[in-house]
Amino acid sequence: MRREVRLLHGKALDSLILSIEHFNRPDERGRVSTVLILLDHAFEMLLKASILHRGGRIRARRSRETLGFDACVRKALSDAQLKFLSEEQALTLQMINGLRDAAQHHLIDISDEQFYLHGQTGVTLFRDLLKAVFEEDLSTKLPARVLPISTVAPLDITTLFETETKEIKKLLAPRKRRRTEAYARLRPLAIFDATIQGQKLQPSIGELRGKGAALLAGKTWQDLFVGAASVELTPDPTAPALGLRITKKEGIPVQLVPEGTPGAYVVAVKRVNELDFYNLGRDQLAHAIGLSGPKTTALIWYLRLQKNPDCFKEISIGSAKFKRYSQKAIPLLNEAIQKEDFNKIWKAYRARSSSKK
Repeated sequence: MRREVRLLHGKALDSLILSIEHFNRPDERGRVSTVLILLDHAFEMLLKASILHRGGRIRARRSRETLGFDACVRKALSDAQLKFLSEEQALTLQMINGLRDAAQHHLIDISDEQFYLHGQTGVTLFRDLLKAVFEEDLSTKLPARVLPISTVAPLDITTLFETETKEIKKLLAPRKRRRTEAYARLRPLAIFDATIQGQKLQPSIGELRGKGAALLAGKTWQDLFVGAASVELTPDPTAPALGLRITKKEGIPVQLVPEGTPGAYVVAVKRVNELDFYNLGRDQLAHAIGLSGPKTTALIWYLRLQKNPDCFKEISIGSAKFKRYSQKAIPLLNEAIQKEDFNKIWKAYRARSSSKK
């Protein structure tokens, strides 16, 4: 491990351990802000260490400063040569970053149930990235006594949002005079929701006021927080002490928008150079998996890879169109070769082709 990588890697672990330590403190003074700031810093250091470890750069040419948090996430998500983040992992990172921004620069009131959710998913993601990039097990870096614990861990997103919105409605009740507290409690829910929808924003008082009024008028949380309603919590049964992830429900798409779109998070960014990402033709794919071109086409048809935007895209250059595949297609094809009866696939494909003729 290069010296700069090792030092950044060490800083990332230091901040993670300190964030967990503050999470478990019985004293509430500064607890939320401290945890979010340290957890956010841990991820920025880990992202930079990972980018360097994979052969990337963390400084733009002729720049004295290293890349910021968003730029690191963008690079880890969309650079085909060093990619190590999935879209869902990027969502978790951006959610933590958005909450840190609110905690550091304004007011945020977050329940311990929701706080646990973000702390636990953060530790899970840190563990996953440490394993994927450095082949290290987080459990060997942390004393067992500092793992996140909570007496009020959330069961699911639905229970969490229902509980939170009920409390917010109580704060907004007539003659309560607690609107500032209500909006501080609405803010993390709005950030959570906006992040899932690919928006980078700190909700304005007007937007929070509108959501509060809608709640009082009888709107459900699913009506107001469409993005949050599209995800779920997924525990890891193999590692219950560390495993909790935010995942998209089946069929929920991730929006792709052009780079530089105002107010858009990097998870919603279209890949800067699609030919770099979709860098394989059918024949190159065939060579990579050791099959002939036609048999590779049969396997592509069987797996419906051309329906998977992470694996396939038809790219237009002028009037010409090119069918291109990403590196993600290779492990899927290899797995199918190992697990499926290829003779049956080939027979079905040929029968289909004959019927078309």
